[in-house]
Amino acid sequence: MKKYEVVVVGAGPAGLSAAIECARAGAKVLVADENNKPGGQLFKQIHKFFGSKEHKAGVRGIYIGEQLLKETENLSIEVWLGSEVCGIDADKSVWIIKNKEESCCVKAERIIIASGATENSIAFEGWTLPGVMGAGAAQTMMNCYRVLPGKRVLMIGSGNVGVIVSYQLLQAGAEVVGIVEAASALGGYGVHTAKVRRAGVPFYTGYTVKRGIGEKYIEAAEIVKLDSDWKHIPGSEKILTADTICLAVGLTPLIELAWLAGCRFTYSAKLGGHIPVHNKYMETTVKGIYIAGDVSGIEEASTAMEEGRLAGISAAWSLGYYDDQEAEILIEEEWRKLNLLRCGQFGVNRKVSKDEILNKWEEMRNE
Repeated sequence: MKKYEVVVVGAGPAGLSAAIECARAGAKVLVADENNKPGGQLFKQIHKFFGSKEHKAGVRGIYIGEQLLKETENLSIEVWLGSEVCGIDADKSVWIIKNKEESCCVKAERIIIASGATENSIAFEGWTLPGVMGAGAAQTMMNCYRVLPGKRVLMIGSGNVGVIVSYQLLQAGAEVVGIVEAASALGGYGVHTAKVRRAGVPFYTGYTVKRGIGEKYIEAAEIVKLDSDWKHIPGSEKILTADTICLAVGLTPLIELAWLAGCRFTYSAKLGGHIPVHNKYMETTVKGIYIAGDVSGIEEASTAMEEGRLAGISAAWSLGYYDDQEAEILIEEEWRKLNLLRCGQFGVNRKVSKDEILNKWEEMRNE
């Protein structure tokens, strides 16, 4: 059985950032990811990040991903791609299907789970027809494989994913026939929403999709107005010609491995659902198991990277690679960056929710 000081599950922005911090401190690290390419969501993100320079403002996600991969290579971090982590035991044995065919088990002193999230869906008449897909799937087709998912696209959901992917669809040559939002207000950052609106895309607030129309594939979509109880208003239907319906209706943390490992959970609707309870060091209720990124609550790629660094520093500290004073300085700096990211119109709600998770960890520790 191979032994590693740290096993990181997931080679996305959080996982790579965590692995880099551990390896930089001197730890022997393995990163395992079920995909054939590392980098996760970053290689879909052709738009420029914004915020501050220390959060990579003005840099496109694809280039941030390249920087992380270069650091990973320079630090000689072992990366297993096409390798699915299917179980974590209480003694920190990690079960992996390597190269999609060989089952093996590795032993870890510390584990960092950065498994990300999965796209949500909604059911409506015709939702199983070809042409209905998640916005993330459409983004993968365009930005990773250079395939246009459709020529006339209706986007369901006006959050950041919905408006960013809508703009990228326009850039790729598709027509976005509308963005449908069930709430009375739009959900994405104004900088993204404004670009789409200036391009002439109509927004339908207080609407939802009622059905997809077509025999063998999507040919049109019917949307309907909602009342204050979220029920359809008869007679308010509109039919929009479209060959693709994209769903940008939120994400759910991929928490299965944390459940298997015996971590305790709490529920936060603002953070995407059930979340492993963790402390300020990103350590769960199972000693030596850390989390980072969307598995700890749905946020942005910038936040995922900072949480990854925080988890990596904390794991390295627990292995003796930092003394207490060094670790506290580094950890406080990461929290300063995280709090900057979580301030503002949308981030403040996530900061409150994160504070609730930290308080929950303290309660469980004192039980």
